[in-house]
Amino acid sequence: MENKLLDTSTHNYLGVAPSAVTVNLPSPITVTGTSMGLALDLLVSQSATYSACFTPDGVSTASFTPTFNLTPLTLSSSPTNAVNGKATGLDGEVTAIGTSNSFTLSLPDAAGARSVSVSSNDNTVYQGIGNFSAVAVGTFVDMDGAIQADGSLLATRVAVEDPSAVDVFSGPLIEVTPSVSIVSMLPRQQQGKDFVCCYQGGSIQVIFDAAIFQISGQLANLGNLPFVPSFNASNMVPGQNVSFTDATYSWSVPRPVAITMTLTPQTINGTVVASSTSGNFTSYTVSLAPYDLFPMLAAQPGDPTVENNPSQVEVYVDNNTQLLNTQALAAGSTLRFYGLVFNDNGTLRMDCAQVNDGVDFSPQPSAAQQSHMQKAAVQDMRREGSSSLEQTIRVITRQP
Repeated sequence: MENKLLDTSTHNYLGVAPSAVTVNLPSPITVTGTSMGLALDLLVSQSATYSACFTPDGVSTASFTPTFNLTPLTLSSSPTNAVNGKATGLDGEVTAIGTSNSFTLSLPDAAGARSVSVSSNDNTVYQGIGNFSAVAVGTFVDMDGAIQADGSLLATRVAVEDPSAVDVFSGPLIEVTPSVSIVSMLPRQQQGKDFVCCYQGGSIQVIFDAAIFQISGQLANLGNLPFVPSFNASNMVPGQNVSFTDATYSWSVPRPVAITMTLTPQTINGTVVASSTSGNFTSYTVSLAPYDLFPMLAAQPGDPTVENNPSQVEVYVDNNTQLLNTQALAAGSTLRFYGLVFNDNGTLRMDCAQVNDGVDFSPQPSAAQQSHMQKAAVQDMRREGSSSLEQTIRVITRQP
């Protein structure tokens, strides 16, 4: 059975017409009780097609025909992943404190903030704060939780990166300039007192000379890795997913000063080319898609940090990793890996939390194309955005 996604707008955020969006119902859905869970899964391999052709700047072209499966979601009392009812890495601001150690969390969204009710119990793990008593209105949290039958969440982990933060930004680094202690990033999420809406758009530059560097506590096995996981001012690289907090952000302060810089999980898409055993982990050498940010943004002028091979990531899988893939986790398979990516003396290594089926892609561009891609000039253009907040538009132009 097939149905079309209902949408009264002309286009969605990708610029795709509603008529191009398909929602499949693999089997009839019977609604039971006062509420029930539904899983709307994006079928990535059917939704995005990347061409073997490249633009003059070496960027692969793509087309999007979003396709989803809509199925009932069976909630487990102790879920371990999204398939059985676990939500991970939710970032939001506490807007109300309820009774019995509960609170309301406002989640940033391009269409406007949305709220979810959160409860906690004696099994909730707190990171960055001692216990629930430190949670207050205005606190920004990163949390995991079990989806309840009424749509609320039972928190399994509540992390506070910076109790004093007034704004939080999260997204990939796109340029690192240690000589002046400035990074550029593209906030995919931003929230705080300086934002009327949750998303203003554009990249921003951040001063990090006094920042406290941290690693997300979402993965609990960092101490068991066969390498020393590290994230600091000297080894961060473009492509890593980071969140930072600040004390103020406005037109009069074009470069906010980061209070904290936290490495957060991200997803990479790549093909397994080799594997080996290292302690309790299996290490998979993964060749990235050419459009991945690590190869795209490597070797920029002003960044002395050089990756040995930005087109490859060593992915570490252990018994904690959720294997949701139907393809074999073996050489030749293209998969998506979710976890924390570290720069270990020039080698990119991921502590992997989850594996899903990936999206096939064309091989890396030729050496001539890669050389051509590196010959580019980067220019930032600043303009005043909505609510009198600064936006930065990054322009990369091909050099002769």
